[in-house]
Formats: sequence, C-alpha cells, structure tokens
Amino acid sequence: MRAAGRNDDPERTGADGLVAARISALLSAFRPGDDALGVSELARRTGLAKSTVHRLTGHLVATGLLEREGATLRLGLKLFEIGQLAVRRRGLVEAARPYLADLREATRNTVHLAVLEGTEVVYLDILRGPDAPSLPSRIGGRFPAHATGVGKAILAFSPESVVTQVIDAGLPRVSVRTITAAGLLRRQLAKIHGEGIAFEREESGVGVVCAASPLLDAQGVAVAALSISGWANRMHTNRVAPAVRTAALALSRSL
Repeated sequence: MRAAGRNDDPERTGADGLVAARISALLSAFRPGDDALGVSELARRTGLAKSTVHRLTGHLVATGLLEREGATLRLGLKLFEIGQLAVRRRGLVEAARPYLADLREATRNTVHLAVLEGTEVVYLDILRGPDAPSLPSRIGGRFPAHATGVGKAILAFSPESVVTQVIDAGLPRVSVRTITAAGLLRRQLAKIHGEGIAFEREESGVGVVCAASPLLDAQGVAVAALSISGWANRMHTNRVAPAVRTAALALSRSL
C-alpha cells in the first residue's frame, strides 16, 4: 500500500483550502471603480481579521498579484497577465466583436456576450448602445442565469445536469417578473430550444427587455450567448430577435 504523502493529509488539505479561500476573498473584494483599498477596508469587506489581511496581502504583493500605493493596495499587473492566458475566451471575444458591433449599430441598443459559470452568467464583452438603459451588467460581472436572456439561451442548449444544478441551487427573485418556479423555467427552456431565441421581459430589472441566442459547438451544446437589451417601451424584442439569431448562427459556424 502506498504511504500517505503530504497531499493526502486531510488537515493539510483543509488548511490549504482555507488559505486559498481567503486569498480569493481578498482579490474579489476589489469592485468596479475601486482604485486602491486599505487593510481596514479589505478586512471589512472580507470579514477577515486585520492581522490576517496584513499577512496575506504581504504575500500577494511579493508575488505581484497586488501592488502597494502608500498605505493602500491595488490589483497588480500580474493579475492582468494571468487573465491574458485565458486564450479560449479571449479568442471568443475577438471573434464575436464584429457581430456585436453590427448588432449595436443596427439597433442602437446594448449587446452582450456571456458564458455560463455554475449558476451564473459571466459577461465577456458588452457594447453599450446610445439609446439603451443603464444596465447593471459589466464585463467580468455575474448575474443569475435564470433571470437573463443569455442565461436562458445557454441553459436551453445545455445538458440536463447543468439545468438541474441551476434549479437545485434555487431561483432567487431579482425582479418582480423573475421566473422562480422550476416548472415554468423548464417550459420556457423547451420553447427556447425549439426556436433558438430566448426572451427576457423585465426579469432582470424593471423596464428592461432582451432577446438572446446561443452560440453552439459542433455537438449543438451552448458555449456562450449573444443578446440585445433595451427599454421595454422602445425595443420590440420580436423585431430584433431575427438579427440576434442570425448573428449567433453565423458566429457559431466560425468558432
């Protein structure tokens, strides 16, 4: 029998996991618009002791993941370098950008490119339209998949296990019109699968509507989705839906 090594020690594994979770919490504490944060603010946002924050940020500065600016800390260039290694997603963004630009130009509304991670969508690219509402979405931001057009478009062309994971995690209400019933969501996903278009009608926010379509791989499984979002009283989702669907089909063939 093989002797237990260091990596097989449950206590050691637990300790490593705790450190990783704390580092993740520290890096995730930085929000859009933040320039630099002090130790006290990082401790408040993460719930960690100041001594722990001070110790861990020292290691992160040493590795280039954080940089010091006087008594405060900012995200380091090393994180940018690591982000650039996400070649597949960067390639997807580059391939999608002309299609997004055409959709925005044609509709003057905001267009999104998003992927699914766990139970949430992550926005890889956003082109904001001059006539579009101010939306909470941002590049790198997350939103519950069941409450978005892109999320429903992806789920409709995902394995059953993925849909079940989203439903089992709960369907939190984001807006008064968010779908929170599993049966209703499944019926919508079946309709979306048949039509190739997902509609979101004020489910992510009051006054905002969306039409989305999935990007499919060779097996017909969604890898991402495109969408157009606009004001409910200005944008007719049925009119923009064909353009979104056409762009998604063309982009899928080029991937």
